[in-house]
Amino acid sequence: MPMPIAGGSVGAYAQDGAGGGIRRVRVGQLWLDALTAAEALDRIDALVARGAGGCVFTPNVDHVVTAEDDPAFRAAYAMASLSLADGQALVWATRLLGTPVPEKVSGSDLVWPLMRRAAAARWGVYLLGGAPGSVEAAASRLERELGVRIAGVDAPRIAVDGDAGEGAVVERVRRSGAEVVVVGLGAPKQERFIHRAAPELGRTVAFGLGASIDFLAGRVRRAPRWVSRAGFEWAFRLALEPRRLSRRYLVKDPRFLGVLARTARLPAAERQARRPADAAEPSVPSTGVAP
Repeated sequence: MPMPIAGGSVGAYAQDGAGGGIRRVRVGQLWLDALTAAEALDRIDALVARGAGGCVFTPNVDHVVTAEDDPAFRAAYAMASLSLADGQALVWATRLLGTPVPEKVSGSDLVWPLMRRAAAARWGVYLLGGAPGSVEAAASRLERELGVRIAGVDAPRIAVDGDAGEGAVVERVRRSGAEVVVVGLGAPKQERFIHRAAPELGRTVAFGLGASIDFLAGRVRRAPRWVSRAGFEWAFRLALEPRRLSRRYLVKDPRFLGVLARTARLPAAERQARRPADAAEPSVPSTGVAP
């Protein structure tokens, strides 16, 4: 449930508080939009309807740590149209900082209601990424269960810094006429790819949603809801894929505690900002992402 603030929910305060617009909070080098899942979906509706493109990212603890050392990753986040807290640990961190976001809006939780809206609005959806075979299985399920109009599927090999074949991938998405492209390449690859591709994608709104294509395809198990709510989804995933994830969760991500401590020492004015509610372009606070 959203934490109450000054006589209302955080969700209400996110857009209707002093100064108007969408409240944004800083954790390390990244900024989060303080929105509920329902508010985020409404914002996405407006983004697609505008027809000017954009991108939606769902940062988690690992993203915050990665952003400390990866300027290209920070640049991708600086141009994001929406940045939604993925992970209970990040929600708790914002509460400790005194700048709470209302709830966790993970990519894996967002993708199904997003696809419902896509089906209802007849948006074309392009699926890009996932493990071998996942993208076709995910597309088949979305068509069968929700009636989603699939504009195309692709599971290319994309280099984190880009390569000569990337242009052809972007051109296939553009030619499809899709309103939405779901990119499941994992971080930081997907965010950096979307940042590079954005000028060529035109009206297509890109979503960096990690393992969501594999989840849709049934190739990767999701943590039970109670595990996710308790903040132990990372442990569940570590148990499933220890070889791939042990370094991330046990070596790299503990650095988050230091990032959190440094953020807490910043003046309050440098830890909060507002994104105009009707802005056509992303708003990056002047005290935000380092160049």
